[in-house]
Amino acid sequence: MGTDIYGGIEIRNPNADEDWYTRPPWERAVDLYPLYSGRDYAAFGCLFGVRDLVGWEPVAAGRGLPPDVSPELRKEFDEAAGLDAAVHGPTWVTWAELARIDLDAAPADIRGALVLRDDRTPALEERRWVTDDWPPDVLDRLGPGPAADGPAATPFGEWRAGTTRVSYRRFTRRDAIGPGTGWEHVFAVMGALAGRFGDEHVRLVVYFD
Repeated sequence: MGTDIYGGIEIRNPNADEDWYTRPPWERAVDLYPLYSGRDYAAFGCLFGVRDLVGWEPVAAGRGLPPDVSPELRKEFDEAAGLDAAVHGPTWVTWAELARIDLDAAPADIRGALVLRDDRTPALEERRWVTDDWPPDVLDRLGPGPAADGPAATPFGEWRAGTTRVSYRRFTRRDAIGPGTGWEHVFAVMGALAGRFGDEHVRLVVYFD
């Protein structure tokens, strides 16, 4: 079964430390959906260590819910976990942490990625991870590519194999969570909120099923 992500963006009220303030310090500001509705395991692994197939150093893995999580998100998570035993992996990350991410960093366990597009279905894209060897099923379908000695001897680039356009490229955090992935909408909202509340006072709280 696939894994999906849920949650929301929280802000810390600027008055939370005042003696007269009696409300919860953190409140839910924006739902994760519809800002992000994807199911890209490269992003889940890169950010949260969930479904990590390539050896990312995740930004915010396994932290659980924040002790002072907003009542709205606490209720949502508790209800979801009570209904579905597959709910797992609650964690959170501040905008300050996200803003410091090195988008050019690559995961440790792969050399790069093959992106395959067939002329007969140009809207569809298939991504395959490359280690020290080409994926065996890709070899069977498309052959060894321009360098028979394997990925180590193959420069990043593009070539054709029949009706398939093959792109062999370095894969970085930018590819997982950068512009065009859907996460740019989440980050834009968090960045805007941080301009009002401060980088440490805006956070994303998520969980998975």
